[in-house]
Amino acid sequence: MSGELLTRDLGPAVEAEVAADMAKRVLPVLPVLVLVAGLIWGPDGAASGLFAVVLVLANLALSAALLGGAARISLTLLMVAALGGFALRLFLLTAVVYLVKDQSWVDITALGFTLIITHLGLLIWETRHVSASLAYPGLKPTPSKLAGGRR
Repeated sequence: MSGELLTRDLGPAVEAEVAADMAKRVLPVLPVLVLVAGLIWGPDGAASGLFAVVLVLANLALSAALLGGAARISLTLLMVAALGGFALRLFLLTAVVYLVKDQSWVDITALGFTLIITHLGLLIWETRHVSASLAYPGLKPTPSKLAGGRR
């Protein structure tokens, strides 16, 4: 491999690992998000809050799939997928919200607030768990994993 130019990522699929970790972290707070939305905006708020969290999880999964797939093909395509995928996912989120906005169960304020709070909350929360090291791409290893032990 010496002398070869690296043109694609052959390492582990860290994108899927991070997206799955974020989904795992939202599950314990999901009932709280739905309850708070329900207390503030009523039953429609609770339904809208739940729908918003589902949209956030779908957005994260699509992001991981786009980035992971592109990285396996070409690092140049990874950059295109990062920027283009962001625009595509924003368009899809907007389109889905536009399609459901007039449904009887939708409270648009609850949906919007939950979408924003859940996205930002998960991204900020996950920064504590993501490694910025090439030795451990993806999630930071736990002390038990560093020592070779099992959890």
